[in-house]
Amino acid sequence: MSTATVVTKGTWAIDPSHSEIGFTVRHLVSKVRGKFETFEGAIVAAEDLTNSTVSVSVDLSSINTGADGRDDHLRSADFFEVEAHPKMTFVSTGVVQSSDEEFVVTGDLTIKGITKPLELEVEFLGEGADPWGGTRIGIEAKGEISRKAFGIDFNAPVQGDKLMIGDKITLHIVAEAILQA
Repeated sequence: MSTATVVTKGTWAIDPSHSEIGFTVRHLVSKVRGKFETFEGAIVAAEDLTNSTVSVSVDLSSINTGADGRDDHLRSADFFEVEAHPKMTFVSTGVVQSSDEEFVVTGDLTIKGITKPLELEVEFLGEGADPWGGTRIGIEAKGEISRKAFGIDFNAPVQGDKLMIGDKITLHIVAEAILQA
């Protein structure tokens, strides 16, 4: 029996204190990393895991790149425009199992009122008991988006035709979820 087939059927709440939703973006000649501090979500595991669903809501004002000025700029109308669009959401539309522990989860990602498809490569890390009598699962996921596709196109030219900020955003998610009674 494969590891992935032993996932207990039910609703799993993402535990924000043991999870992280982060990103990487090109900046000049390097990369900047950041994460969102506040989010919630659920995984509904079906008996046939390809019928499972995922939904996540992220508070965009909770962005943290380690630089307060940059974070304030990212909250502004140049980027996320959090006063008008406070949340980023993901709702799955399909799950395909690619190996015992790997899946491709497709879904709709909404940022600034614009919804685009997102494909996440997901690795199932396991299921087990916690010290408090609960049951947990772990997953790690990665995907890429174009920020311009979501109307986030602020940039500054440098050295002729080069731009300060890359378009490609790599999303990194590590989540631990608790089975709900």
